[in-house]
Amino acid sequence: MKSPVREGLAKARSSAVHLEMRDIYTPDDPEFAAWKDGRRYTPDSLPDWWTSWHDVVSETVGRGVSMRRARIVSEPVTDYIRYEYDLTFANIRAGELVRWLPRRKAADIALPGTDLWMFDDSTVLFTYFSGDGAVIEHEWRTEPAVVALVGSAFAAVWERATSHEEYKPV
Repeated sequence: MKSPVREGLAKARSSAVHLEMRDIYTPDDPEFAAWKDGRRYTPDSLPDWWTSWHDVVSETVGRGVSMRRARIVSEPVTDYIRYEYDLTFANIRAGELVRWLPRRKAADIALPGTDLWMFDDSTVLFTYFSGDGAVIEHEWRTEPAVVALVGSAFAAVWERATSHEEYKPV
């Protein structure tokens, strides 16, 4: 079965934006554990699971879809965010644009309550997590008020955020 995110990307015609707001995701991930033990990846040594995501992103961007990812993070950053930061070169290599926003700079932005994807400024996919970062469920929403909130929130975050190339985790 195809993941909801991949379904959204397959249907996207012009844009896909991803807003991440948690400081930890799937803490029992073996790749994260390996990173904590000192494993680091290079463009020539990415894990096998990455190839599939890279292919999806490359194909999506190749169709002319703009893919932007914004991460709101607490500082000092958690180990998990540092792990994500270390792997972000691969997102960029695949064609995503990535920016980082320290949480203190997002305090006055009206934000949705959970991470999300928005496709073509018309469809939102919310992702709900347990307290420890495990995905519980996804929910599709298309109501104009929800789309407007997500669109304005992402635009405000994107405008304030720092590009991956310039951001240095604290």
